[in-house]
Amino acid sequence: MPTQLQDFEFKRVLDENPYFRCLNVLGTLPASSVSSSDVSSPGSTSDGRLAAILRLERTPFPLTLPQEFSSGVLESTKYLGSTDIYTWINGWLKRRDDLPDLKISIICPATDVHIRKYSKQDILMVRETPELYEKVVKPYIEAFPLSRTQWVRNILDGTSEAHGLLHSTDDFLILPDMKWDPTTSPLTALYLLALVRDPSIRSMRDLRGGEGGHLPLLKAIRDAAHSVVEREYGLPRGSVRLYVHYQPSYYHFHVHIVHASQSGILGMTVGQAHLLDDIISLLTVAQDILSSLTLTYGLGSQHGLYEPMVAAQGNVA
Repeated sequence: MPTQLQDFEFKRVLDENPYFRCLNVLGTLPASSVSSSDVSSPGSTSDGRLAAILRLERTPFPLTLPQEFSSGVLESTKYLGSTDIYTWINGWLKRRDDLPDLKISIICPATDVHIRKYSKQDILMVRETPELYEKVVKPYIEAFPLSRTQWVRNILDGTSEAHGLLHSTDDFLILPDMKWDPTTSPLTALYLLALVRDPSIRSMRDLRGGEGGHLPLLKAIRDAAHSVVEREYGLPRGSVRLYVHYQPSYYHFHVHIVHASQSGILGMTVGQAHLLDDIISLLTVAQDILSSLTLTYGLGSQHGLYEPMVAAQGNVA
């Protein structure tokens, strides 16, 4: 059953980003209007409503839009001003099924972890030694309830998104990321995801080289990604960027596959993204290197690791 947005009750704005044209808002939805409602969720209220996050994003313009100006794709315009060779105009597009104004992502029931993740937060660069990983980060990861990655298991077992699969093996699968809609977004916004089936690999800290290690898996993902984008979208080798996040947004190993021309994606920043080719090279040089490195990365003030990691920074040499 589709979620009925007219039932959404607004509470507050969590974050807004004019550069990326997106807005995160918190509110509630009645349990009856949510397809996977769980009134016992920590996000539920006494009146049977569930905490919900709406992420509103302006959709990209199709490349054919300028060609349609003369055919009336603009419903109205408003002159703002001009000087010399420059003129500014506001425009309103006609309503069309193939030209949506917004992409709306709904998280319901939303837990406190979700609310913190989608809230505005300051970023602090922290250094994670192998000792800090064992003492602070690893227990944090192991304490995560399985329900947080149920959606991943649903994809892996074919319960959801089976129609969108681009590649599937016994070890991993590749599909479009929810951030990219291939029917309305340009190819330069391409965003795919490789999900590994092995649940024991939570992050890049778990990767090992050597005999019996993960190098064959990582190389297979790399080769499959290049084959998929060439077969499905006609993109030659070198047209996509493959990287892994640390810290990741969820602790089930996955690889991001994006168009190499993309820029400005928050997840591609230094201190979070690690190129898959570099990871493969490191593991080829030393099989346990990823568990032995001190890693520096940005941590948001709403992240569950923020306080313990900040408190431990004074002891990092």
